[in-house]
Amino acid sequence: MSEAADLRVSVVIFRPNLRELDATLETLAASAAAARKRGILGRMALDIIDNGSDDETAVDACIARAADRMPDVSVRTIRGHGNVGYGKGHNLSIRAGTEDVHLVLNPDVAMSELALTHALTHLAGHPNVVLVAPDTRGSDGVRQYLCRRYPSVLVLGLRAFAPKAITSLFQHRLHHYEMRDCIGDDASVAVPLASGCCMFVRGDALRSVGGFAPEYFVYFEDYDLSLRLSRSGRLEYVPSVQIEHHGGSTARKGWLHVRLFVRGAFTFFRLHGWRWM
Repeated sequence: MSEAADLRVSVVIFRPNLRELDATLETLAASAAAARKRGILGRMALDIIDNGSDDETAVDACIARAADRMPDVSVRTIRGHGNVGYGKGHNLSIRAGTEDVHLVLNPDVAMSELALTHALTHLAGHPNVVLVAPDTRGSDGVRQYLCRRYPSVLVLGLRAFAPKAITSLFQHRLHHYEMRDCIGDDASVAVPLASGCCMFVRGDALRSVGGFAPEYFVYFEDYDLSLRLSRSGRLEYVPSVQIEHHGGSTARKGWLHVRLFVRGAFTFFRLHGWRWM
């Protein structure tokens, strides 16, 4: 990878919260400007993949504001394919890309000004690393432990559905799954699984595995991708790469998301092996 890396960013939206989307694109623009100023960012392309919007005019206005903030970035909207799911949506961008680095980004993520700078610098300095995962905080400033170890059916069931009175009995096991014993402020850490809300991935490695697996609609496609990418290099949590994430839990999103979560988990275990406890 050359000193100034070319970057492609893909953002999949479905009935987006426009305030959050606007903040995502605004902070992306500021982070890109900072990286370009430091000579670490070369050419950049941004793909907004619209899997379905209630008000396309409002979405287009939001994207137009983003394009105005990033006049040196190639911005395009991809729509008309219907709601093909999270991974397949990103693949419409991934498989057309030729860039050094691909950023998979959620529309509910706000990036710090130096997030791109630190991520691209880390990849440039560590050729054995194929994916950088960020330090993630909620809007309340509390760390979200989104890097994970391989899950078990018990752990997923507890996290998704069990009341606090029950999960407190399994706190040690849940914290182990969330890598709380090694995720912190000081050092980069190798991780088995990274969250799809924000993934900085080497483009050649991502394209070599074909992007996200088509077997998933939503949920667990990021875990699947992590395992396949790990065959060609390290996945690392890098604490200097910082974002704010506004996503909620599966259970709070309603029964449709619960069903999709269960279906995604079943697909993941079927493809990669069941672990019950």
